[in-house]
Amino acid sequence: MASLSVRQTVRVTPCVILKVLTCAAQCAPADDDVSHCASSAVNGYKAWSSLTCHQRAKVLLGVVSALGQHGQCVTELCELCGASCSPSALVRLLQYYGSWAQLRDTLITGWTPLGVVTVVASDDCSLYSLMLKVLPALAMGNSVIVVPGRSTAPPALLLAQLFIGAGLPAGALNILTGSNVSLGAKVAQSPSISYVTYCGNKQDGVMLCKATAGMGVPVSVSPCVGATCPFIIFESADIDSAVEGVLEAAFRKKKEIHWVLCVQESVLDSVVARLKLRMAGMKCVALQSDEDRVQVDATVQEAQQQGATLVQSCAAPPSGAQYPPTVLCGAAPSSPFVVDPSPGPLLPLMTFRSNTEAVTLGNHSPHGQAASIWTEDLTLALETAKSMSVGSVWVNSHSVSDPCLPVCGHKDSGTCTDGGQEGLYQFLLPPSSSPPLPRSSPVSMDYSKFGTAITPVVIPDDADAASAPKYYQQFVGGKACKSVSGCSVAVHSPGGGRVLAYCPDGGRKDVRNAVEAAAKVQPGWMKKSPSARAQSLYSLAKGLEAKRRDLAVSISVQTGLSMDEAEKEVELSIARLSDWAAYCDKVLGGALPVPQSGSALALPEALGVVGVVLPDKNPLLSVVTLLGEPSPLETPSS
Repeated sequence: MASLSVRQTVRVTPCVILKVLTCAAQCAPADDDVSHCASSAVNGYKAWSSLTCHQRAKVLLGVVSALGQHGQCVTELCELCGASCSPSALVRLLQYYGSWAQLRDTLITGWTPLGVVTVVASDDCSLYSLMLKVLPALAMGNSVIVVPGRSTAPPALLLAQLFIGAGLPAGALNILTGSNVSLGAKVAQSPSISYVTYCGNKQDGVMLCKATAGMGVPVSVSPCVGATCPFIIFESADIDSAVEGVLEAAFRKKKEIHWVLCVQESVLDSVVARLKLRMAGMKCVALQSDEDRVQVDATVQEAQQQGATLVQSCAAPPSGAQYPPTVLCGAAPSSPFVVDPSPGPLLPLMTFRSNTEAVTLGNHSPHGQAASIWTEDLTLALETAKSMSVGSVWVNSHSVSDPCLPVCGHKDSGTCTDGGQEGLYQFLLPPSSSPPLPRSSPVSMDYSKFGTAITPVVIPDDADAASAPKYYQQFVGGKACKSVSGCSVAVHSPGGGRVLAYCPDGGRKDVRNAVEAAAKVQPGWMKKSPSARAQSLYSLAKGLEAKRRDLAVSISVQTGLSMDEAEKEVELSIARLSDWAAYCDKVLGGALPVPQSGSALALPEALGVVGVVLPDKNPLLSVVTLLGEPSPLETPSS
């Protein structure tokens, strides 16, 4: 369904199609449209999830036949809207996720769909990135509300019609168009929404996260647009092939990522000479708007003032929304046009001497989406790929994508995994999942004053030294330490009775110290072998075994549970730690088949520093479960 507050129909003719498409993408839904869409999605979920896996797969594969009949229409509409996506890419997506719909209960036993999923896209997101979210959600049995960007709205509406023609139940796929990404937050306020996922640029993703904070609905973001990725050419590379690759990647008309060229000094002259030769005669690249031209001119002028030299295919026209392909040679890693590139066909070029320096330059960006490495030395390629803090590394290639490849960005490039089997888990509930938290309204919070509230002074009562509450310190950096705030909170027995202990009331400096300590030790812990990490967890389980009686007594006193129940929790915690230790060397990744020539290698990587909020119920079991669980979202880089 497509819900619009404008209750009119417009006859679309070829001569005014661009104008009509723009209007259709900017209609702002009213609150009634949002609530009607949410209720329709709930009904669609009931009908869609009640079908068998084979029936759902049959519907998805039926859209493939529809694309065969209407592929040219989809292509032309995508070209008109700037949402580049070929029918062959859509067919590959549908075939891949159609097969997963068929095998869900066989290969992912016990997992169930979330319910109603909202997919939000920014204006500059491609149709392929949008469908990479929509199709796995549908394949797993969820109903979907799509909030597309302006460029993807018309193609998404057309695809919705093809889905209906293939037999998709009414309400299983809903397209809700609007003028900006804030519509996604409005949809997320509905209590029937189970999950919100976003794809697009980082700015809109941050806005969506802030707007939905405190609602109680899970939100994930995949900033697939605007990331800065390194293109590294080593001296052992095939220079001709590398130059062809960088020209194809950096100067394409429609690109979602920005490239920074890093060249080893020993082959710099050869690379620049080949760039000049191949760029000769290249035409100007069209920009999105005149404002982009102003920004590109300012960037080029700033680069020249900082000492960069230009390599251009031709002279830049005096005006107009177009600019020739330009290489900015001699760029510094701290230059603004390297850290935050402007739109347009601009390619900063930096140099490095050693392999270590190449990795440092490649990891300099706040983004961690992908990197392209060019070398004929296989050992160098593998070592460099493992050292890159990115989700995907392409060796002697670039921009290789396929739905079977899991993609999970690092740093500012995402909080979830798309593609592959790993990308399906975000749309599923595990067999033994706890009930979802109750929904709530967003809480207005001034983050500038976080941790500055003054805790009321607690004056201990007169008591015997033996029965006096014990004071505990924080555990940061592998040792007990006092809180920077200098304040404490009282831990009471069940029912608010006597004070059992005093714990530090951490402030924002305590949070900072904890995060810094975790970030400092995390790389070393990640580099430990799986067997070494497993041995550490087994040792922890052995330590719990030795203190099981004391832990059971403490749990009983703090929670009011009987000793039998407390001892059972300790026993479960010891067994759970042993489970996580056994998992350490079981998820090893491996080779993945891709339709293109070559092969892909997937390696599981840790998420990094994880913040965990623990409940009051089952205090020991919850900390053991959450700190050790090998989530399926800790996904491979390929």
